[in-house]
Amino acid sequence: MTYLWAVFTVVAAAGQTARNAMQRELTASLGAVGATHVRFLFGFPFALLFLTAVLIANHAGLPRTNATFWAWDVAGALCQVGGTALMLMTMTERSFVVTTAYLKTEPVFVAVLGLVFLHDPITPGMAAAIVIATLGVVLISLSTASRGAARQPTALDRFDWRPALYGLSAGGLFAISAIGYRGAILSLHLPGYVLGATFTLSVGLVIQAAVLSAFLAVRDLEVLRAIGKLWRPSLFAGFMGAAASEFWFLAFALASAASVRTLGLIDVLFAQGVSHLLFGQKTTPREAAGIVLLVAGAILLVYAHR
Repeated sequence: MTYLWAVFTVVAAAGQTARNAMQRELTASLGAVGATHVRFLFGFPFALLFLTAVLIANHAGLPRTNATFWAWDVAGALCQVGGTALMLMTMTERSFVVTTAYLKTEPVFVAVLGLVFLHDPITPGMAAAIVIATLGVVLISLSTASRGAARQPTALDRFDWRPALYGLSAGGLFAISAIGYRGAILSLHLPGYVLGATFTLSVGLVIQAAVLSAFLAVRDLEVLRAIGKLWRPSLFAGFMGAAASEFWFLAFALASAASVRTLGLIDVLFAQGVSHLLFGQKTTPREAAGIVLLVAGAILLVYAHR
């Protein structure tokens, strides 16, 4: 049980990378909001199947909820929607692997928010890891924005502020989401971690699917129709999203959100493989150096959480 959370996190990171890659492909046809909705609309039926299996296996009924659970879970669900949309917007500006690196500032936000809301302490080792990871993000953001552009890039282009803003904002929202989901799981006070994690995931995905469906029905019904036409790739993205989320939630039930999200930085390595094999994108030396700093910060943060 001591290291089971780490196994869950690595599996979740791999599944998340596959889901992100599929959503990136769908963004061109559905837009950022439509591709975001795919994850939830096609994900919640799988989450309900997971929950049904857990209930049957444990001969249990649905957990009793309280106001604290709903506050945490709704906050986690809505922030995850916003974070996913911003993530896909970042992918339209920068490469897949660099977008993933921007998102990996999430442990920085999680550590701070965990201290404020869950009273998780920040040790000197964690503080050093936060500085290293932040330097990595700054180094990545200094990379030239428009590769292959005909004009000479300006100083503003070199800073690459827009994708950096999108990516960092996405990381912040994902951090709030992680804190919210862990808070929701803990508020159930269940003896077993699997039921609490799976139930929290199912409720969150149902909320997300309902909110985005209503939004698109009012604002852009054509996107909903387009999602229906692309049901095959959307189904795969939904399954991978639900499966990855299941393992994230299992990890949240066993370890602090900061520990889980920090170890989740391993998906930077998975993203590099996807970027080269599927998208033909190359990582520049400066971006590579930034990613190295991010990974170094992750290793130090994991060590500090021991």
